[in-house]
Amino acid sequence: MNKARITVLTGIGLLLIGGGLLFYLVVGRDTVPTFSPARLLNLVEYDHQDGVEYVIRDHDGNVLSKMARRVAPGDRLTTADGKNYEVERVDGRAAVARFNGLDKDILAYTELFSREEVAVLAAARAADKNPGRVAIYHTHSAESYVPTDGTDSIPFKGGIFQVGKALSSRLKKEWVLVDHDLTPHEPRDDNAYYRSRRTAARLMQRNPIALLDVHRDGIPDPGFYREQVGDEQVAALRLVIGRQNPRMSSNEDFAKRMMSYANQVNPGIVKEIFYARGNYNQDLMSTALLIEAGTHTNSREEAERGVMLFAEAIPVVLGIGTGAGEPGAFTDRRAGTPGAWTALAWILGLTILGAGGFLLYSSGGLDKARERLSGFMGKEFNLKGLTNPLRKPEDGQGDKEP
Repeated sequence: MNKARITVLTGIGLLLIGGGLLFYLVVGRDTVPTFSPARLLNLVEYDHQDGVEYVIRDHDGNVLSKMARRVAPGDRLTTADGKNYEVERVDGRAAVARFNGLDKDILAYTELFSREEVAVLAAARAADKNPGRVAIYHTHSAESYVPTDGTDSIPFKGGIFQVGKALSSRLKKEWVLVDHDLTPHEPRDDNAYYRSRRTAARLMQRNPIALLDVHRDGIPDPGFYREQVGDEQVAALRLVIGRQNPRMSSNEDFAKRMMSYANQVNPGIVKEIFYARGNYNQDLMSTALLIEAGTHTNSREEAERGVMLFAEAIPVVLGIGTGAGEPGAFTDRRAGTPGAWTALAWILGLTILGAGGFLLYSSGGLDKARERLSGFMGKEFNLKGLTNPLRKPEDGQGDKEP
């Protein structure tokens, strides 16, 4: 292989590598996992693993909560009846929490959301006729429900999307505008929240009044979440607050109001508020929540019924929804799909132009470039078929098969 051929092949190879990297940066980052050196060394500690069960008990050994989410000292728990606990120590997957008294805010909101106050709030909402907008997305987009979906994980299109759609549909009936984003953020590691942050930030451009990240838990016991609410068997919810973000206090107040009112209307629908080590992108706005709808061993239908009952509380607490007229707009979207093809076309075009420019530059002119390319293609390929190295051409008629 002569020097000219090496030059051409090297240039083409570099251009292809550069185009591939550009494609990854422009298109692939919404679906390709974020690179982390720790992943190569198996040093990534997952925040949430299906089948793993942390059990939190009080000093008397009573079970307070169970979750697949990693529990750490300093995490806090507020039960539906307003009891506050703080995790003191964790031994393996067994955590012990001390009682910190009754939550005064929960008690106040419970009193506020009495039957009389609920009627007043609902009437005020109907008179205000402010549709508002709620944004919904899914950081762990592969999460699924085994009894319904047949597996606990379906990459890029998990059953959790259907739970989000049920929440969206119910909000629509409450005359609320909804943006439901279906962008996947695989895999389900701690870096997923960095990937979903782009989705959350994009949703923020539509000025939502609340930002909801819908998940499910991963404990083996479906009975921990299963509740009978009225005539329906549903999967109850947990609200999760990241205690490492500057808006924690306002996120916490929103969660307390939501739990208090939701349980007033549908008793038992929200089990608790858990304050976990993390951020969960809740620094983006004061009314951001992470919702866990049941666990992977509940049916998806149970989770859907649970979030629909929870949705009844959202318009009243936030003071949105027209209460009359046309229902709110409902948009399901997966960001980046049309733009990906456009970006790919640009990349291919730039690669072709770059390759042509490199060839012209290295050859010294258009005629020499054409001659070099023709010679290179003629030696490497035969337009009538692949060269047979075991047989010589006959009478100038080209290569023939033996």
